[in-house]
Amino acid sequence: MKIKIGITDDQQLFLKSLTALVNTFTSFEVIVDALNGEDLIEKLGTLDELPDIILVDVNMPVMDGAETVRYVSANYPLIKLVALSVKDDDLTIINMIKAGGCAYLLKDIHPNELERALLEIQEKGIYNGDAFNINYRRILIAQQQMKDGLRVTDKEKDFLQLACSDLTYKQIAAKMKLSERTIDGYRESLFMKLNVQSRVGMVMEAIRKNYIAI
Repeated sequence: MKIKIGITDDQQLFLKSLTALVNTFTSFEVIVDALNGEDLIEKLGTLDELPDIILVDVNMPVMDGAETVRYVSANYPLIKLVALSVKDDDLTIINMIKAGGCAYLLKDIHPNELERALLEIQEKGIYNGDAFNINYRRILIAQQQMKDGLRVTDKEKDFLQLACSDLTYKQIAAKMKLSERTIDGYRESLFMKLNVQSRVGMVMEAIRKNYIAI
């Protein structure tokens, strides 16, 4: 008996193409497709058999991916829900996982990997793809840092103070007698802790939180 799949995506060409692709996989068949979460929920109520796995697009009109996953997870707990997106940022991933998703797949995934992923999801209830693992590790680090009260180390404070100047990161590394890689690590850690994406944002947020003074 084939593993039953559902697919939800608001782009009709992608939806039909993905449906056709999955139907070529030996162990799978698509039994329902939908253009958004509301459409999916309506169709689920008419099926004689429910899908084992549903691929859910993250960004959809009417009812988006996270809302769809929450509803289906609560009302059809045996269905495995898999996020499908072009985005791989931490916030999007964690929102989908928190909503009830068991895996996160990128839309540019190779067909062979998609087939392996679906098999692993059916067998184990989860798929640990590289993109998901890398981002999830960062997410866990960020969450732990939040629990620790965004603790900034003395070295990071020294780095922040120097970042207020017109020194380049390379010059800051030389002044602190540290490698450029270590300085890059400080910068990445502080971007995450302070939830910023630029040097200016990092400095402004550090000043606002009284980590440094100018």
